[in-house]
Amino acid sequence: MTIEEREQEIIEEFSMFDDWMDKYEHIIELGKELPLIDDKYKTPDYLIKGCQSQVWLNADYKDGKISFTADSDAIITKGVIALLIRALNNQSPKDILTAKLDFLKEIGLQDHLSPTRANGLLGMVKQLKTYALAYTNKG
Repeated sequence: MTIEEREQEIIEEFSMFDDWMDKYEHIIELGKELPLIDDKYKTPDYLIKGCQSQVWLNADYKDGKISFTADSDAIITKGVIALLIRALNNQSPKDILTAKLDFLKEIGLQDHLSPTRANGLLGMVKQLKTYALAYTNKG
């Protein structure tokens, strides 16, 4: 499944909810389903800068694709990184770098985050794309 197809799936999923409390609940549930990062990556080296909460992110490169694992000490933040990973996981570095991630705006997430959480979201996207950039010349 392409990133765009995954984004469309997420947009359709969020369209089922009428209000933002339900959407937040869904984001929290997604965070609970996130495969946990190995404890060896829960160090300052893997923390995403710009996040008010602690968010650890690791990327592994295999067969031309990047797989991500993450964790956070905040439930909403954990759900947000889970959403991003869902869209970008097991994709090529090139596809991750060119992904527009329009679904974030489509589902209204950017408009419903506090300024500090919105800043953290940008930090998450930047770190995911930084990993992709680092792996662009691999293979």
